[in-house]
Amino acid sequence: MASAITTLAADAPTLSAANTGFMLICSALVMLMTPGLAFFYGGMVRVKSSLNMLMMSFISLGIVTILWVLYGFSLAFGTDSGSLIGWNSDYVGLSGIGITELWDGYTIPVYVFAVFQLMFAVITPALISGALADRVKFGAWVLFTGLWVTVVYFPVAHWVWGAGGWLFELGVIDFAGGTAVHINAGAAALGVILVIGKRVGFKKDPMRPHSLPLVMLGAGLLWFGWFGFNAGSWLGNDDGVGAVMFVNTQVATAAAMLAWLGYEKLRHGSFTTLGAASGAVAGLVAITPAGGAVSPLGAIAVGAIAGVLCAMAVGLKYKFGYDDSLDVVGVHLVGGVAGSLLVGLFATGGVQSDVAGLFYGGGLEQLGKQAIGVFAVLAYSLVVSAGLAFLLDKTIGMRVTEDVEVAGIDQVEHAETAYDFSGAGGGAASRNTAASTPSAASKKVDA
Repeated sequence: MASAITTLAADAPTLSAANTGFMLICSALVMLMTPGLAFFYGGMVRVKSSLNMLMMSFISLGIVTILWVLYGFSLAFGTDSGSLIGWNSDYVGLSGIGITELWDGYTIPVYVFAVFQLMFAVITPALISGALADRVKFGAWVLFTGLWVTVVYFPVAHWVWGAGGWLFELGVIDFAGGTAVHINAGAAALGVILVIGKRVGFKKDPMRPHSLPLVMLGAGLLWFGWFGFNAGSWLGNDDGVGAVMFVNTQVATAAAMLAWLGYEKLRHGSFTTLGAASGAVAGLVAITPAGGAVSPLGAIAVGAIAGVLCAMAVGLKYKFGYDDSLDVVGVHLVGGVAGSLLVGLFATGGVQSDVAGLFYGGGLEQLGKQAIGVFAVLAYSLVVSAGLAFLLDKTIGMRVTEDVEVAGIDQVEHAETAYDFSGAGGGAASRNTAASTPSAASKKVDA
């Protein structure tokens, strides 16, 4: 008996300083993705709503952090109840957790796991905001974010990653968030825009990005932070799986960017910076669920397929008439669906698990499981998100007035503008000219 107890004690996980440090760095990288997303989205909108777009992402760092500490971590990763939700009173307020208490058989503290998962919870509602550019009251968005993470994100995270969650138990593979993050956010975006309607001038007025350098900066920060997002999701790297995921993240993103640009050149005749940035994000989205199951060659296939599919999908809003302002549906929903389903084709059975896809002799079983996960999360998020938007729209109102939208949401909602044009040109002469012709200066600012 004593020998058996000694063996069990020897097999029990112990705190790893290396894995703990690695996961803290990954958490910081994922946190950086939300400001990166803010720049990515902020550059894609017109000048008059760029600050609002930045704030719709940035505010998530405040709202979701507090809710995660109060009850979100408990709902997502507490003891399972009916395969649908979790709860652990020790996780409420993170108050009943020992500072060296390890997370569920891993070698990192619970606190480290909690803060890593917090950063996923933060960026997911921020992703939704890109579909709603130019037309949503900031106060309504704040309330929507709090409600959405509570009734959509926290439960879905439990389904996918929580011990006992029904998709987790079914065997759906989602390494780092294809269903829980990207399909979840993309479906929510579609649900909300179907309720609140189109921007003024949709399909009539040019709504070009005001700063492509900001878009490229944001895409670069997202790409950088995504290494923590993906590689960190193995919660350590003692067996090399995290390293494979790191490599696959780079490979798939490169393939998707090239595929998007190739499609764009053939379809529209140009290689655009916006296409390069969007293609890179599409690859990042698609490899997120699949990267721990495929080889680097499989990652090339996943990225290339997603790059073309997402490039094709962004035009659907004009065909079907839904105003997905910054292509959240086209990139995150379509990319998440593609990456999640491609697991069922390209999983090698030799990386994160022994589950093999169709092309590696595994048959259709895993593809079927992936499809269940994809469409369950899509349907739940779409319906509940639309319901929340409808409720808020009928009570406090989700949209700004048409006059505010046309004039610019930044000045009304935030009492600021992104750029100060009053001194443009410089010099005493130009200042005197501007002072003597206020109407001309006003027109310049409005433009």
